[in-house]
Amino acid sequence: MVPKQNKQVFYDLIEKTSMKPEELIQDLQRVIDEQLTPIHRSGASNESFLEMSWNQYYDLNQINNWLDEVVKNYPSIVTPVVMGRSFENRDIRGIIIRYKPRRDGTTPLIGMLEGTLHAREWITPATITWIVKEFLTSNDPEVRALAENIEWHIFPVVNPDGYVYTFTTNRMWRKNRSNQNFVSCAASGVSDDMSNGIDLNRNFDYVWMTAGASSNPCLNTFAGPVAFSEPEARAIANYVIDLNTQGKMIYYFGFHSFMQLIVIPFSHVSGQDVLLANNYADMFEISIKGAEKLEKRFGTKYRVGASADIMYPMSGTSFDWVKHTTNIPVSLLIELRDLGQYGFLLPAEQIIPTSLEIMDALLEMDRTTRKLGYYSYSGTSAVMCSFFIVTFSAVLSVLIGVQ
Repeated sequence: MVPKQNKQVFYDLIEKTSMKPEELIQDLQRVIDEQLTPIHRSGASNESFLEMSWNQYYDLNQINNWLDEVVKNYPSIVTPVVMGRSFENRDIRGIIIRYKPRRDGTTPLIGMLEGTLHAREWITPATITWIVKEFLTSNDPEVRALAENIEWHIFPVVNPDGYVYTFTTNRMWRKNRSNQNFVSCAASGVSDDMSNGIDLNRNFDYVWMTAGASSNPCLNTFAGPVAFSEPEARAIANYVIDLNTQGKMIYYFGFHSFMQLIVIPFSHVSGQDVLLANNYADMFEISIKGAEKLEKRFGTKYRVGASADIMYPMSGTSFDWVKHTTNIPVSLLIELRDLGQYGFLLPAEQIIPTSLEIMDALLEMDRTTRKLGYYSYSGTSAVMCSFFIVTFSAVLSVLIGVQ
């Protein structure tokens, strides 16, 4: 990003190199301001549900108030839940959508949606709240089946401190807001405030700090002083471990932006080493089917594969940790729109198209998951054998944890 007043200086410098710059956004502040203004579409759907529409982005209080309304209006189906508390002592709030009450002797199928681990990725809570709306109101029989056959644990904003900060102070903030590692960032050429915060998607205790992570607090990929140093990461991990004892957890979807990808564990390996994930082939098939179905609606193309093959290597990520620790059948990271024209500043007019195509993908992935036998765990034998094996050291690192 180049400030307007420095634009010509930048071009003068570029002229001395062989690089050819491309201007993606002419007025960045205007784009940021427009994200907070409702979009009124001429002749287009302006859907709303319980005081929320998907023609603008909402702050944390608005999202939490909406969750309260959802619980109030669907008391027999929706239950409020607090996963834990953030560094700044905010509740990490979500809901459970349960159409089939738990009964003694029954084991529910469980899925979990995680959003806004990275604060600036506003399209993720917007998409997740859309999914909630669909699960509660859609008359489509396939949506109804997906909503009613799975017990869904849904958390639109798991990094509440960072998300609030993107509305009040810095729209491009990524990390949480921990100040425990504050240092001068002068040597890095950024403001000292950059040393506040840890990249929560590098803080999980699976191959922590081995790829795509930094020990420098002034960088966006700062993984923290130790794995699970952050209360938000520990809250997610403890919740997942507990959830995995309550039923058959088959889905974990972590939503991010941007890049248009469906990313399969594990993120620190590439090539043939991706087979470290014992049912990689099945997860790849599930993801490919979802991407193909998604493309049919608007022509949006999503790539599929391990992060190191289609994006960049990562370590200490939430979805990798979930797969490694619980070995649930389907643990995926979904990078939403776009390919970089707007990046994290995706216009609000793209919320509904993004959500529609993602819903298509989820339905197709669920069809494939069922065909592969994972509803009864009769698909890949390796998954059957190892589903209930929880890595003991990983459990201890969370439950005893870094306090």
